[in-house]
Amino acid sequence: MIKNYFKIAWRSLKKRKGFATINILGLALGFGCSILIFLFVQHHLQFDNFHKNSDRIYRFNTEEHRDIVDYEASVPPGFANAFKQDYDYAEIVAKSADRENWLISIENGSEKKQLKANISFAEADFFKIFNYPLIDGTNQAPITEPNTALITEQLAKKLFGDTDPINKDFVLENLETIRITGVLKNLPKTTLNKSQLFVSFETIKNYDEFLASEGWGGINSSLHCYALMRPDQDIALIEEQLKGYVEKFRPNSKNVHHYKVQPLADVHFDERYSGGIDPKTLWIFSLIGFFILIIASINFINISTAQSTNRSKEVGVRKVLGSFKGQLFWQFMAETFIVSLLALLFGALLCSLVLPSFNSMFDIELSVKGLLNIKFLGFISVILVLVTLLAGSYPGLLLSRIAPILALKRKLSQKDTGGYLTRKTLVVTQFVISIVLIIGAIVISKQLKYAINSDLGFEKEGIVMVEIPDDIEPIQLQGLKERIAQNAGVESVTACFASPGAGDNNWGTSVRFNNRPEAEDFNIQAKAGDKNYLNTFNLELVAGRIFYEKDSVDEILVNEDFVRKVGLSKMEDVLNKSVNISNDFIQGKIVGVVADFHDQDFHAHINPIFITPHPRLYTEIAVKINLENTKSALTHLENEWSSSFPDYVFEYSFLDDRVAELYETEQRFLSLIGIFSGMAIFIGCLGIYGLILFFVVQKTKEIGIRKVLGASINSVVQLLTKDFLKLVGIAFLIASPIAYYFMNRWLEGYTYSIEIHWWVFALAGGFALVITFVTVGFQSLKSALANPVKSLRTE
Repeated sequence: MIKNYFKIAWRSLKKRKGFATINILGLALGFGCSILIFLFVQHHLQFDNFHKNSDRIYRFNTEEHRDIVDYEASVPPGFANAFKQDYDYAEIVAKSADRENWLISIENGSEKKQLKANISFAEADFFKIFNYPLIDGTNQAPITEPNTALITEQLAKKLFGDTDPINKDFVLENLETIRITGVLKNLPKTTLNKSQLFVSFETIKNYDEFLASEGWGGINSSLHCYALMRPDQDIALIEEQLKGYVEKFRPNSKNVHHYKVQPLADVHFDERYSGGIDPKTLWIFSLIGFFILIIASINFINISTAQSTNRSKEVGVRKVLGSFKGQLFWQFMAETFIVSLLALLFGALLCSLVLPSFNSMFDIELSVKGLLNIKFLGFISVILVLVTLLAGSYPGLLLSRIAPILALKRKLSQKDTGGYLTRKTLVVTQFVISIVLIIGAIVISKQLKYAINSDLGFEKEGIVMVEIPDDIEPIQLQGLKERIAQNAGVESVTACFASPGAGDNNWGTSVRFNNRPEAEDFNIQAKAGDKNYLNTFNLELVAGRIFYEKDSVDEILVNEDFVRKVGLSKMEDVLNKSVNISNDFIQGKIVGVVADFHDQDFHAHINPIFITPHPRLYTEIAVKINLENTKSALTHLENEWSSSFPDYVFEYSFLDDRVAELYETEQRFLSLIGIFSGMAIFIGCLGIYGLILFFVVQKTKEIGIRKVLGASINSVVQLLTKDFLKLVGIAFLIASPIAYYFMNRWLEGYTYSIEIHWWVFALAGGFALVITFVTVGFQSLKSALANPVKSLRTE
């Protein structure tokens, strides 16, 4: 029986190739988008869930409560050992500290090889918590001694080729010689830890005394503490117990810590702690994929019901020959299933073709191999059945209930063929979804352009940032700056701790202003720089003067927000007042006030900031160049830098690129929204094109009579297009408030955001109208130009 249904359905589809092709193409695009989104969501859901006992792995985080709440995926260095000694909640507790782009050097005779890689200083127990096995399959990491390390197969091959790296030495950051004691299998792509080299934690004391200590005075965001909890622990109870650490170790600090215990499964999805992606984004992408399938299904319904008149004779004959309603219904469902299956196969092919470009856009490595699992087979089976039912049920019921006499005489009413109202409702639904996506793409694009191109309060164009070694002497640095400045293409050079827009310098420590008895209740951003800092970054001085460079730090600049935070209204009132930062680490008098600038992206408020000369803090030099002489200036910069630091690798970046990277996630989100908006519009146009073909056939005789009676081409085109344009207009009126609501909610995530102006909606509506007119107008004009005599004979 079922086999017969499919045979009849296949013969029927072959007779209607044109309409079947439109349906297949529309559904294929919907299926392709859905498969792509499935791979994207699956990729993010797999992060760090491959570890043994991953449901019992937790990370300790800190909420820092002052005037605002800051979130750090870290705890003080002394936390790990204190937790192990004081509580029995965990089987294993271990620390690691991550470093990006550290220099690794090896010497092989006269040959020296250098490269940069992400590394972690890790305790040996770290590998008992996480499943990063050695090539021999064990997790017994032999890095308990100082200056020992584990290396991944990938990095080992880059450094040593096919030679066995065990017991080979390398030099880390031109400081310590490290011996390789084990080789790790390459880390999975779905791990948050991107390190390729793991150095024993005991070695960190040679690079960072604070991280090597048992101190509680502050937090370094690179330090992470993990625990393998015993089964069935009450996390809320543990967090309650940890409140005692605040009073025990930080009784007098204004920076109140709240220590949190976070499951590993949540780490990737918590943006507060620099997670990978917001779960809302995955939901949005999933909903967009679902709506695109809805649009494609609506196309199918529209086109199928539009063909009811043409298929009425077939229905009448089958009913006269004894076919029942149920048999006709299942025949039409079989047709829908065949179309859906072909569309699914075509959609999978399209997905595989666009996957390389998608991977490049999102900097991930999705593969069609990710589809070879039970989850995908279940997912694709469900959506295939749902689409078949959604797209086929209504046309099947409609066609199977047609009375045979009316069908044979072709005297069907609008109700018998689905009705204009039903088709209009479906078209409006399609375009509501499409217009909402278009408005969303416009608003997101406008916000990103506003954030990237706005006046940030500092110069970012034409500034090259170059890292400098930690052990550079002040006199050596001064000589380098002077030599770099001699090039005609160089306008200014400054040494600094960070650029104005580098928002990761929040010290989160005590600030005592003007010898007040209590420390201030706010965090402060550190911006150490020499006397050229303001000039290079074009920062505006609104009161006082710039500092003089001396051997000791005793003069400090602050920003306007600092003045407001200490309760003063006039900028001049802070001049010559004392300030003590981080318990005497920085102390001196305020000699100037700079205008506020955006030290973080537009998601965050402008922070209180201080700027002071402090050569021991400098990590970069910023070189402002004349963009007309970029090549010569960069060549000169590289030559001078390399001659000063022959044992280091020269790397640079442009500051405006760094600013753009702050919005990388949003840029990718915008790209995907843009692609899906285009898909939605294209699928909608396919449906409209199928409908206009049907209406032209229906109105062939009417068009011929009108032309014989003297109707102009314009009036005929207007006759065929006006209904469709009205439908788009109605869709626009429905879509606008929906889009306004959701985009307002999205903009609430920004402290500094655009206003949604009326022209955004007008642009989206106008675009939809133009696309519809082009789609409908082509076929309408073709019909209007046809010979009316031929039209009348056709009827």
